[in-house]
Amino acid sequence: MSTTLPEHERPGAGGNPRAQQAGGPGAGGSGAGPGGTASGPGDTAGYRLGPLYLTLPLANIALYMIWIGVGSFLIPLQVAQITGENDTDALTTASTTGAILATIGNPLFGLLSDRTRSRWGRRAPWVLLCAGVGCLALVGQAKASSIAMLGFTWGMVQLFMNGYMAASTAAMPDRVPVRKYGTFSALIGLGIPLATIIASLIIGGVPGEKFGLSGTIGGFDGKFMGEKGYYLIAVIVFASAVIFVLVSPDKPNKDVPREKFELKEFLSGFWVSPKEHPDFFWAFASRFGVMVGYWIVSVYTMFILIEYIEIPGEEIGPAMGYQLIINALATVAASMVIGPLVDRIGRIKPFVLICGVGSAASLAIPMLSPTEGGMEVFQIVNGIFFGTYMAVDLALMTKVLPSSGEPGKDLGIVNIAAAGPQIAAPTIAGWIVDAGGYEAIFPIAAVVSLGGAFLVLKVRAVR
Repeated sequence: MSTTLPEHERPGAGGNPRAQQAGGPGAGGSGAGPGGTASGPGDTAGYRLGPLYLTLPLANIALYMIWIGVGSFLIPLQVAQITGENDTDALTTASTTGAILATIGNPLFGLLSDRTRSRWGRRAPWVLLCAGVGCLALVGQAKASSIAMLGFTWGMVQLFMNGYMAASTAAMPDRVPVRKYGTFSALIGLGIPLATIIASLIIGGVPGEKFGLSGTIGGFDGKFMGEKGYYLIAVIVFASAVIFVLVSPDKPNKDVPREKFELKEFLSGFWVSPKEHPDFFWAFASRFGVMVGYWIVSVYTMFILIEYIEIPGEEIGPAMGYQLIINALATVAASMVIGPLVDRIGRIKPFVLICGVGSAASLAIPMLSPTEGGMEVFQIVNGIFFGTYMAVDLALMTKVLPSSGEPGKDLGIVNIAAAGPQIAAPTIAGWIVDAGGYEAIFPIAAVVSLGGAFLVLKVRAVR
């Protein structure tokens, strides 16, 4: 989640002159994107804001159903079925292609949508196309019978679903007034914890005894821990895309003049110079480090519970579901508390530092207590500090966003620092386990998270 900023610190305010250039994201006045299209916040006339309160968070929840449901549950299970064991090398191989294509997909489709002209607007065609192709790739992934095929289909899912992410989240600078940025940042930020809760309940279930009940809550007797899980998530994602396009339609722009396409200019749009935009560079690096530190443990939760904590295979679904749910609930609770606090204080960097130190400290818990109970305490404490970070994350990035008049591309680049670590995490974690065993994941994640948090001190435009 994110939070609103004091008026003088919002994008477009006097303290951030770069955000005023070219009328880009954060500019207070009218801006023009490619071909003269309005692209800055404040150019939101003609849109109905109300439907976005539903459709934008729904689109993000559906997206994270893939990252959590497939990445944390279904792929590790599929790797074990294909190889006959919990093969971390195979999981790494399957994830590497996805990591590369995910990095390409976000800014590529963001920039393509910036330049699109159609009767349905510039974002809607890419939301539907990317969701449709991505869901077909999910169906193909469900049938994958080799690690090579699993890697290829997962790569296609990552490429197109990152395109879906870029096109849908660009609705924020397209349509949302700056005064509403805090509200919508918070709604978008609900994607991770809510998707975690939904995916955990549907795919894994939760032990009823944790809540004084008998049996398993959700889980559906393991019905969705396999092919049917892929099909269900594909349906949810495509339905959310259709709802997004129909309930909160884009404005037609087919009559807007189109800039002449130049390949050199197109390719150069993906590069943000650290020399010209140092605050963006350091904020991006900080975000990347914090996210990598979080996700290299999170995406390996299943293997950690099986191999490190030694939970029996027949109990792993509900056990993992409970672990992820309590982490998500702690994340939401912390974000709800920290968000208003940041509004009153008007400071961001101290909370990023608190997150880094707290996250690093929490990673000592499973090292000192390698038990299921120790992991549960870790999930709660780690969730609190991750929620602290989510409360300020998007606010920080919005303040340092380079203004190019192409918000889809700019947000696509920003999203690499959030989506990239989630996709690359299995690869990184696999290397760590190969080199030092599961015991090495926790201290390395702590160092990475702490280092990422301290990089925020290099950002000068944000307090």
